[in-house]
Amino acid sequence: MRMWPWLLGLGMFAGLAGVGAALYVLDDYGITPRALGPYIAKRSDGHNAAIEGIGRAAQNWLTRVDRGEQPLRSMEWRSSIGAQPVAAQSVSRGQEVLVSNDVEWLRAMAGAQPGQSITLLPGRYLIDHSVDVMRPGEEGAPITVRAQVPGSVTVESATDEALRIQAPYWRFENLTIRGKCKGATQCEHFFHISGNAHHFVAVNNTIVDFDAHFKINGDGGKFPDHGLIASNTLRNDSARESSKPVTPVDLVAASHWRIERNLISDFIKSSGDKISYGAFVKGAGSNNVIAQNIVICEDKLRGLPGQRVGLSLGGGGTGKNYCRDGRCITEQTGGVIRSNLVVSCSDDGIYLNAASRSKLVHNTLLDTGGISVRFAESSAEIEGNLVDGSIRSRDGGILHLGDNRQTATARLYLGGHPQRDLFRDATALDFGWRTPADSRLAASEEVPDLCGGKRPGTPRYGAFEDFNACLAKP
Repeated sequence: MRMWPWLLGLGMFAGLAGVGAALYVLDDYGITPRALGPYIAKRSDGHNAAIEGIGRAAQNWLTRVDRGEQPLRSMEWRSSIGAQPVAAQSVSRGQEVLVSNDVEWLRAMAGAQPGQSITLLPGRYLIDHSVDVMRPGEEGAPITVRAQVPGSVTVESATDEALRIQAPYWRFENLTIRGKCKGATQCEHFFHISGNAHHFVAVNNTIVDFDAHFKINGDGGKFPDHGLIASNTLRNDSARESSKPVTPVDLVAASHWRIERNLISDFIKSSGDKISYGAFVKGAGSNNVIAQNIVICEDKLRGLPGQRVGLSLGGGGTGKNYCRDGRCITEQTGGVIRSNLVVSCSDDGIYLNAASRSKLVHNTLLDTGGISVRFAESSAEIEGNLVDGSIRSRDGGILHLGDNRQTATARLYLGGHPQRDLFRDATALDFGWRTPADSRLAASEEVPDLCGGKRPGTPRYGAFEDFNACLAKP
């Protein structure tokens, strides 16, 4: 009988040692609970009912441990990031052309001249076939399509691709745009920017219910470089039953784009591989910047199968025929992701795939799989980020780590989320600091705050100094 306590203690020690060894391996490989859960469920699929049940139970438990008992949920706050009720200021200085119906609008675009502003009068407009936009604007004299007052004009699309922009210097502002496809028509893109459509601009639009609200790619050896997508609200009101890419900003092979101050949410792909992204840039482009955006992978749409990634340099890779260099030795070079808030993603918050000389600076990631830098072609300078999860290399990715706040993967398996605890109520997206937040000793470069404020010389970790500055004034 005296042997039993000793044997029991030995068994407990062996069990704890086994758990410790498992956590060490999972931490070393950077396998998060939210990544391990679906893998276990998939491996158990097709076995007997008991094994499948164990697999599903393991997935549910691992998901709850990592994501929390209460998922992050949107408050009724209105952010100063995304489309605003105040009109964007047009840069056109030429003739204003007023249109009041679909026919007048399409006729005006077909005959547009540099510097013209095509102003849609209040009302509802329909595009039921693809429209090729071929008339070029000029530097300093773009062609602008606009509503005078945001919310006064709704454009509905009932076709796979609505506007196919193939000429430079076009600008769209203050519009509300909705996909209204029925039957086999998918509402794949509203804006398809390709070929010679350089210096495209979209500002202060609300765009809803498309696979890829913006699709950007090369065509005929030409590339639509130097674009701007700023202060737009991009979302879907239901999951996309599509096998095609579901990514509100889908950029392939173009360079020198700025994607900034957008509110991107609810990009759920329910068919095909069920993998979707808030925004990616790939296809051997360079010097693209993704900055000061708020990405909520799952806001109104929750609990659906699949993987949602917040932001990516490289996405899921590109077929060589679509690459800028015809090879895609790297998917991106010199890309920058800075001062973004990324929350509530079932997969990585930021994912780098064959992305060289990247910079990931002062981002806040909560309830995501963290930051993953994958493949030997990837290299990244990473500093000032606040990550509710881990920053890790996969398959030879090169990390140059500066001063960041992150959570060890092993701690996630124990339900630890110290970065969430810095905020008043992260589950309600209340990102006011619970206590005065730690500041960095210094930053290697001046990085704009998410909310537009200038950072001090010793900035706080993450995207913002004070999130209250990101809330729109009543």
